[in-house]
Amino acid sequence: MAPPKRPGSKSEKASKRRKKEEEEAAWRLEDDESTTEGEEASVPNAASRDAEKNDDKAQEDEFGAKDYRSQMILKPDNESRPLWVAPNGHIFLESFSPVYKHAHDFLIAISEPVSRPEHIHEYKLTAYSLYAAVSVGLQTGDIVEYLKRLSKTSVPEGIIEFIKLCTLSYGKVKLVLKHNKYFIESPHPEILQKLLKDPVIQECRLRRNIEGETEQDILTTQIQDKKAGLAFGTNAPGSSNEKSDDATVPDDITNFYEKMDNEEEEEDLNLQTVSFEVNQEKIEVIQKRCIELEYPLLAEYDFRNDTINPDINIDLRPSAVLRPYQEKSLRKMFGNGRARSGVIVLPCGAGKSLVGVTACCTVRKRALILCNSGVSVEQWKQQFKMWSTADDSMICRFTSEAKDKPMGCSILVTTYSMITHTQKRSWEAEQTMKWLQDQEWGIMVLDEVHTIPAKMFRRVLTIVQSHCKLGLTATLLREDDKIADLNFLIGPKLYEANWLELQKKGFIARVQCAEVWCPMTPEFYREYLLCKTSKKLLLYVMNPSKFMATQYLIRYHERRGDKTIVFSDNVFALKHYAIKMNKPYIYGPTSQSERIQILQNFKFNPKVNTIFVSKVADTSFDLPEANVLVQISSHGGSRRQEAQRLGRILRAKKGAIAEEYNAFFYTLVSQDTMEMNYSRKRQRFLVNQGYSYKVITKLAGMENEPELLYKTREEQGQLLQQVHYYLDFLRKYISFFFVGVGS
Repeated sequence: MAPPKRPGSKSEKASKRRKKEEEEAAWRLEDDESTTEGEEASVPNAASRDAEKNDDKAQEDEFGAKDYRSQMILKPDNESRPLWVAPNGHIFLESFSPVYKHAHDFLIAISEPVSRPEHIHEYKLTAYSLYAAVSVGLQTGDIVEYLKRLSKTSVPEGIIEFIKLCTLSYGKVKLVLKHNKYFIESPHPEILQKLLKDPVIQECRLRRNIEGETEQDILTTQIQDKKAGLAFGTNAPGSSNEKSDDATVPDDITNFYEKMDNEEEEEDLNLQTVSFEVNQEKIEVIQKRCIELEYPLLAEYDFRNDTINPDINIDLRPSAVLRPYQEKSLRKMFGNGRARSGVIVLPCGAGKSLVGVTACCTVRKRALILCNSGVSVEQWKQQFKMWSTADDSMICRFTSEAKDKPMGCSILVTTYSMITHTQKRSWEAEQTMKWLQDQEWGIMVLDEVHTIPAKMFRRVLTIVQSHCKLGLTATLLREDDKIADLNFLIGPKLYEANWLELQKKGFIARVQCAEVWCPMTPEFYREYLLCKTSKKLLLYVMNPSKFMATQYLIRYHERRGDKTIVFSDNVFALKHYAIKMNKPYIYGPTSQSERIQILQNFKFNPKVNTIFVSKVADTSFDLPEANVLVQISSHGGSRRQEAQRLGRILRAKKGAIAEEYNAFFYTLVSQDTMEMNYSRKRQRFLVNQGYSYKVITKLAGMENEPELLYKTREEQGQLLQQVHYYLDFLRKYISFFFVGVGS
């Protein structure tokens, strides 16, 4: 059980306050559905274009399927080419093709992955994905040409037109900090001349009052110096590039891929650009205006030429070994010698923290790390000490429980809720916030960046000023439609890894996903059918069959020597299950010290092999020892939560090489209830990543397991009474609360 708390103590009050903040922090992204007019105005019109509309003219068969044969003429050598490009923007890739690697890297750059099972992958061209493509240096002509070469058929004219429309103005203009001055920069002089004719941008331009200045003098022309490429630590063993069987790859694909690869490496190295200086105080105004003019600014930070902000003394340790996909993601960020702002998507357990630490070591300017919980703050501090030369004197924590003195620190690690807190702060916290806001941060790392589009959290970007923003997440999805806002709040998606590929190469665990059907007992099911929807949830979570299945799975895996995490969103169920089974549990009110103590015991104590946790552990809980997860209660049909929970056991496992699977993910579902429908919805994201769920209708050996709780009808009746008591208490408490508020 969880260690006892002292009633009425200050720590309890503080923990309650922290619980409220963290619960809001973790779940505001699910509940925040409203977008203000001002937020909507910050998205270019081009972003509203949709390739799906291109297939309106396609004929339909008797079943409603589209017939694209007239628009897609098959090539004679189609067998050696890996892509099907449909007129509606969907692209299908054969993963068994010898050209797979060429095509995969290209599609990740220009499109969004929809579904990636074992043999056929599906991608979709969107305005945002093409915006991301041009932001990392791909040109319109190259995108169209390479798509034509990879395609088994002719590329539909509507798709070519869509690509040209979406990339016409994107990526053409950059906002660059050079020598501590802000410049609007472009290799296209005619575009800058067009921008300068706008009265709003004219007001933002910084004039030096030079006599005899003409319109041509406004633009500064320069040829960028060729810079050495940035190296990122030591490559992991086996990280050499895999080569395709050249005998089966058409020459036009190989040659063009090498040409594009070389161009991307040399992007902007010998490029003649024109620029004009702008007023730093009017950066937000000019960014918004450029979006309205359909020329969104790409933010780049020329950190090596920043002489005002001092370098911090930090480097990667020699032991920091980057895996191939980590190195590739960082090359996308630092490809032209500057730091691009954007989002990197890697599965849970695939080393996002090391990517963030390496980015900070590359920029070598003051760094701000934003997390979504106090536990995550502690873990980030440990990651910096593990992978870099930073020590305690350089790292400052700013949370409700840990407020280190920030003066003189180089790396500040805090939470989103601490920055966006609107209530009265303590004097100490107020001083830290003033210091934080006064700093010019070189890089801001946003962990679990999918939370940023929420109304409260997007305030972070206006409170704190940084030259470069790096968003990290495993699940670039939300149940609302705001995930696309990240393209303009942070920057485009720079890189996204394939979960199943990393699993095959041993970089993340091989997980067996299973859905265990638990039949409702007669008494519980009768109550379930008669009661209101609000009460149904507790009845299917407290289903005695589910309790027995949980107890059996815990015992089975403890006998195997496994480490098990049990998740429950419902706090009543969490505490009841954990107390009955005599296991420790963590939920909102659990203090920081208690959490750390329980987690340390779970990691290192051989007698503590199972812990129960609420949704506070959905993200940022680093438990590499855990290899079994049992889910007894969840947040509706949230796909994001399902993927984040799977991530708790995804870290690569030592040993167990002979086994087909070395990690197990169980979702316990009460049969014939609304929970089954929620479960289908939750699984969509992971199924699209290539995972499959095994349905278990009966756990083999459970009937022979001795001393299972709630096995008799008498025990089940007592449990039902406890559920009724709790529901009555909730009803009285809620009615009392509302009566009290009304009076």
